[in-house]
Amino acid sequence: MEFWFEFGSTYSYPAAMRIEERARAAQVPVRWCAFLLGPIFRAQGWNDSPFNLYPAKGRYMWRDMERLCADLGLPLQRPSRFPRNGLLAARIACWFEEEPWIPAFVRAVYTANFSRDAEIDQAEVLSVCLAEAGAEAAAVLAAAGTDAAKSRLRSRGEEAAARGIFGAPSFLVDGELFWGNDRLDDALAWATRGRAPGADRLVRTPEAT
Repeated sequence: MEFWFEFGSTYSYPAAMRIEERARAAQVPVRWCAFLLGPIFRAQGWNDSPFNLYPAKGRYMWRDMERLCADLGLPLQRPSRFPRNGLLAARIACWFEEEPWIPAFVRAVYTANFSRDAEIDQAEVLSVCLAEAGAEAAAVLAAAGTDAAKSRLRSRGEEAAARGIFGAPSFLVDGELFWGNDRLDDALAWATRGRAPGADRLVRTPEAT
């Protein structure tokens, strides 16, 4: 299963905090796919988060997040700046996506943003997140500043658009798209259906015909 997330995305926060445990229980491997929503929003004619563009929607979202995080036992402090710039964090997560410390780093960044109201676009904040995840902060930050890392994240955004992703969090399972934190369990259920080619067709034995 592919987990597509954006560090400024509110609903990506609870998804990121629980996906690893849920997926492990379901024995579903997860690919962590960081990307940026900005270019996708601009392609739809938006210059800001829809939660800012449509105040009633934004008010509902923040109250919904309060209820959701309370139910999950997650701390929530509404960021003083929303959405925050997750560019550098996304470059790190994209470039190092196969490293074993990435899930912990992603959770640390979300906690910094939505629990501590920290500026996650600052290298010193991300250094703390990397240290919490067990990564070598200086080396990681240096790599994230290279042209290769910048190019990979741009390509990731183009891939997201090409595959029909329009928001975060999104989950892709065998090309099937599930959008929203509340679709995590649906995506895991789809991944564990054990579908083999033709498995959804009735196999008739000679006795059954």
